[in-house]
Amino acid sequence: MAANSISRRYCYRCCFLCMVLLFVGLFSPSAHADGGAPQLAYVAGAAQGISIIDIAQRRVTGTIAVAGSPHTVLLSPDGQSLYVTQPILGRVAVITAKTGKTLCTANLPGQPSLLALSLDATVLYVAGGGDMSVRALDPVTCAVQRTFETHEPVFGLAVTASPAADATPSTPNQLWITGTTSLTIFEANGHLLGSVPIAGGPQDICIPGGFTAYVTTRQGTVVAVDLSTRQVARTLLNDGQFGPMDYDANTGEVYVPDRLHNQLDVLTPIVTGTTVTQQEPARIIRLSSSPQSVAITSDGQLGFVALSNGQVLMLDVPNRSIVTSIAVGGTPHFIITGLYPPVSSPTSTPKQVATSPSPAKLIDRPLFIVLMVLAGMLLLGTLWLFWRSYQKWFSDPGSARKRLK
Repeated sequence: MAANSISRRYCYRCCFLCMVLLFVGLFSPSAHADGGAPQLAYVAGAAQGISIIDIAQRRVTGTIAVAGSPHTVLLSPDGQSLYVTQPILGRVAVITAKTGKTLCTANLPGQPSLLALSLDATVLYVAGGGDMSVRALDPVTCAVQRTFETHEPVFGLAVTASPAADATPSTPNQLWITGTTSLTIFEANGHLLGSVPIAGGPQDICIPGGFTAYVTTRQGTVVAVDLSTRQVARTLLNDGQFGPMDYDANTGEVYVPDRLHNQLDVLTPIVTGTTVTQQEPARIIRLSSSPQSVAITSDGQLGFVALSNGQVLMLDVPNRSIVTSIAVGGTPHFIITGLYPPVSSPTSTPKQVATSPSPAKLIDRPLFIVLMVLAGMLLLGTLWLFWRSYQKWFSDPGSARKRLK
């Protein structure tokens, strides 16, 4: 009787342990990024340097004190590191997103204010309007690896995969640089591919997935440039003062801050190979103040607009509405949200789908396999013990009834 009771208790404990292992295996957050992206947004130029917005709480939950008037901010794909330009100090810094600790810095000429990250996140490109070159840095050590001579002051940077039909993941990325009069294109290995004259003086550049680069000009226009032919396809917007752009990775729509008219212009994606043109902008989002920068989360659900009056607007992108306004102070001029899940593939593009992570995505795969094997072994052992008890019951029913009494 004592042995049978011990057997039953062992079975119950095994079942409980199986459930615990399954719960841990499914919901262990071992791969969560330190930066918490995209639950966090980072705003440069806020009152305390860089303000951190918790998207779920819809408020500022922290700040990172950064000197030198931080201008552009990028976040590493795993959410662990912030890359920050400090033009007044002539410096770029790599900062731990979770603690605010500076990991490394690089002193560069030309008041560096522009950043771009290679598609595999192994190279950080830095430039400023006071210099005629772009420098490629190691994002871990801040060491300069390569210099790209542009022969013009630099106003914008973007990295894209090769648009060639025979391109492969190993094909070098392309670096697109806006200068005083033209776009200059390099391969990541330093090979000069060519240039594209842009009337009105190119400034900011945005290259969504596809075959089109969107370029603002100092003359107040936005033009589309075909990546394959390296020619201006058409003019999309006129008579504005346009700032840094972003795009919706799901729809391909491009969001353009118009600082002159206090609005956000939304452009329809250009489909390669078609001659159909649409009146742009496709729609307009009216704002209370001058928009300085815009960021769209990778899942295309939310947008954030940094305004010159010290506010950040949160947008419901699918419903085309303003959710709330968040005070960050200062004069915010750049905003970015991070990626989640963290990018692990070297061929992944910077914009990744950032829907709420499923249990399978939260778990570290080797740990998941080990836990599931252990749970399976315990479950099989428990079933075997139940089967043995079942056999004893029917082989000696009289004895079983006595034990019940």
